[in-house]
Parts: sequence; C-alpha cells; structure tokens
Amino acid sequence: MDVSSIAKLSTSIAETGNRQEVGLAVLKKAQQLQASTATQLLDALPAVQPSNLPAHLGNKINTTA
Repeated sequence: MDVSSIAKLSTSIAETGNRQEVGLAVLKKAQQLQASTATQLLDALPAVQPSNLPAHLGNKINTTA
C-alpha cells in the first residue's frame, strides 16, 4: 500500500465522520422543530366542552355488535 492510498483512505474516513455528525445535527434540529410544531398545534386545540349527556354514557364499548 503506498502513501497516497493511505492518505485517501484517511481523508475518506474523516469525511464520513463529518457527514455523520452533520446529518445527526440536522436530524436533531428537525426533531426539535417537529416537537415545537406539535406543541403549538396541541395548544391551539379548543378546550373540551362538557356534554349534556348522562354520566353513564360512553363508558363501555359494545364489542358484540
């Protein structure tokens, strides 16, 4: 193995590591942005209004129908 091929291999390994670090940083930023957007959407939902239905309705699911 000559010196130039060793240098190319070293450079390639270093570039791969840098690409992975950048990709991970971009992924973390995208996750933070998605979490922020989801929080904003949840905060924008209106509060649930209590209904005028009796308290016993909606407590059980009929699985035989």
